[in-house]
Order: sequence, then structure tokens, then C-alpha cells
Amino acid sequence: MRSFYCQCGGTLFFGSVCCVACNRPTAMCPHCNAVRSMAVADDGVLVCDHCHHECRMCSNATQHAVCNRGVDAVSEHTLCRYCRLNSVVPDLSVDDNLLKWKRLEMAKHRVLFDIERVGLPIVSETENGSADGRPVLQFEFKSSAVKPVSTGHADGLITIDIAEADSVHREQTRVEFGEPQRTLVGHFRHELGHYYWQLLVEPNCLDDFRSLFGDERKPTYAEAQKRYYADGAIPNWQERFISAYSTMHPWEDFAETFAGYMDIVAVVETARHFDRTRVTADGSDFDQMLTAYRDIGIVANEFNRDMGLLDLVPEIHSDAIVEKLKFIDDLRLAVQKELV
Repeated sequence: MRSFYCQCGGTLFFGSVCCVACNRPTAMCPHCNAVRSMAVADDGVLVCDHCHHECRMCSNATQHAVCNRGVDAVSEHTLCRYCRLNSVVPDLSVDDNLLKWKRLEMAKHRVLFDIERVGLPIVSETENGSADGRPVLQFEFKSSAVKPVSTGHADGLITIDIAEADSVHREQTRVEFGEPQRTLVGHFRHELGHYYWQLLVEPNCLDDFRSLFGDERKPTYAEAQKRYYADGAIPNWQERFISAYSTMHPWEDFAETFAGYMDIVAVVETARHFDRTRVTADGSDFDQMLTAYRDIGIVANEFNRDMGLLDLVPEIHSDAIVEKLKFIDDLRLAVQKELV
């Protein structure tokens, strides 16, 4: 993720709500699509110091402090574009649910910002008037303390168990399932992979998908899931799959690979922004981007090991995995060229 700058010269970050140098309020300007310092007008409207666009804070910011995005001052909406994608939010009368929701929103906003930056569409009825039969992206955040919740995707609806926002629960689950990167950001990237399979792959390049990832019809998802949880990952899975979970079914292979691709884009773009590489993550040269990611990973992994932390880049990208990552990259380029 990139950083931003206040009118005073202080550094702002993606989640900033004020400048720590001058205490000026900040927001994600809907016109600049960047975090900017804001002047407060007499009527409470915020005016971007950079582009002078007028906006109001998302009501999830003013009421619950779980968002830092602005909404056009003349908009009929009180919620920002990302918060309007929520269909269910946690019961805020329950202790700790507000904190868990805030963590979920921070991760969701970061991931969606990167999704839009690479040019992938977000289908929303509120944005487009009509989805034209395409799956509308929605999020629901539910508590398994009320009744069992399965984190997953179904026809555009992404459900997250808010227990994942509890670091102790998430770490216990990570160890139990042997997942080196079980994070909120990772959950959103993975589930969005399922969404983009339905939105982009299924109607446009299903045969190419099957030739690379396998036939999603054989075995059925239910059969594959039962077998995976009974027997675990196939032997030597690292030769062809980006994660053990990828081996369960072609849908999961695609979602895990999609998440891995978005990891690459995010890390390389952050390194470029902070002048640690000259390689861009704009999709113009996949091989160059992957090489930069590997080089960054070597250094970052050693930093993390110096601090006793998990590796930032745990994957080893075999040729088979690289081909799958290139499939995602080609899909991105096709969207940019309006071929899908």
C-alpha cells in the first residue's frame, strides 16, 4: 500500500483519520481516491486540501469509527462505496463486536482498494443500477456465537465469521489447519477469488481454466471437501499447488492462486512506492513482477526471522504454480482491454 501526504507535509497512511503532525482531519477523498487532509467548512462539509472537492465522512466513520472514506457532499448516500457493500454487520450491542468489525473493515477496504487498482470490476446494484445478471458483490459479517457461521462465498455474497477478527482464535485455527498466512486480508483476497471466478472465468474462459486447474465438476465440491478433510492434501502438493488447501478442489486452487497473485501485486507496488524497486505492478510484465516479489521476499523473510516472525513470502513458485498465476494475470489484462 502507498502512503499519502498532508498539506503540512506530514505522512498519511491508508487508515489515517487525522495527521499526527498537525492534527488536521483526513479522509479518503472520493475524487482523488487518496487519503488527503481536509478543511472543515462552516456547514461541516469537508473540503479536500488537494483537489478542493467537497465531501462528507461515511456514516460508518461518524457513528462507529470503522471507516475513513469520504462521500460526495451532493450524494444521496450516507455510506461510502465500500461500506454500501455490507448486507449484514455485527450486533454492536455485544462486547468486542465493534472492535472486530473495525478490523474486518480495515482489511476489506485495503483489499478492495487494491482490487480496483488492478482494474477488476466490483459489481454493485447501488453503483450500476442494474447488475445485468452478474453476481453483485456483498459482504455479511456474522457471529458464530449466535449460530454456526461458515466463512465463504456464494453467488456474490461473501460471509465472514467475525471470530476471525480475534487474533487468538485465528492463530489457533491457523495452527490447526497448517496455514502459514491466515489473516483477515488473506480471507478477503481468497473469497474475492471465488467471486471473480464466477464473474469472469465461468462465463468467459472456462475451458482454459479446466485445462490448467482441473474440472470443477469432477469430483463435486462436496465430494472433494469430504475427501480433503478426511485425508488432507495430496503428497508433494508443493510441486503443483500454491497451498495445501489448493489441492482440495479446482475452485479452491483458483481462489488461493488469486489471493497469491494479489499478494504479489500488493507487495511489489508497496516496494515501488517506497523506492525499493523500480518494477511496477501494473500488469505490463508479469515475469518481472514475480522476480521482484521473490527478491523482496528473500529480504523480508530474513527481517521477519530476525524478529521471530513468520515469513512474509512462504511460497515456492514452481513452474506449474507460475502458469496458474499467469492465468490470473491474463484475466486481469483481458479486463483492462475489455475482452471479458
